[in-house]
Amino acid sequence: MSTSAHSSTEPSAPAAGQDRTGGTVTDRLVEANGQYASEFSDPGMDAKPVLRVAVVACMDARLDLHKALGLALGDCHTIRNAGGVVTDDVIRSLSISQRALGTRSVILIHHTNCGMESITEEFRQELEMEVGQRPAWAVEAYSDADQDVRQSMQRVRTSPFLLHTDDVRGFVFDVTTGLLREILPAS
Repeated sequence: MSTSAHSSTEPSAPAAGQDRTGGTVTDRLVEANGQYASEFSDPGMDAKPVLRVAVVACMDARLDLHKALGLALGDCHTIRNAGGVVTDDVIRSLSISQRALGTRSVILIHHTNCGMESITEEFRQELEMEVGQRPAWAVEAYSDADQDVRQSMQRVRTSPFLLHTDDVRGFVFDVTTGLLREILPAS
């Protein structure tokens, strides 16, 4: 009688960092890039987004922003991080986007069932205990996506580094329906 969690006839799961063929996930992605490059032709555009918009969104793999927003290559700048929160680095990217590359509008997108709703700022303390150094960054965890969108809108609107803060809108993307729900700023 076997005590293994997998019977000998079942295929085993790939090791961490490997795909089912035994190569690494990175190997598979580089191979895919080779195929992409073989069919690639320079679209002849520069770094300035055609629609003059920057989208700040969560890095969640379930969000296909270009499809969800009807965007094409070259339409926007996309800035993504855990939670889609406006941090100092997002302000840095937005400043460059606006001042050097001509964007005028900012769209902020959080989403339902976000992982940032399930962790806390204790994550930093846990990291410090594990590695012996506290991260310089805040986790920016939240329990209310709507309120965090409002906070992010306020951070953009009040940043002295941003030139264009009159067209800043925030949304929560529903991962089960694909619909955006607009969040009104705090009064």
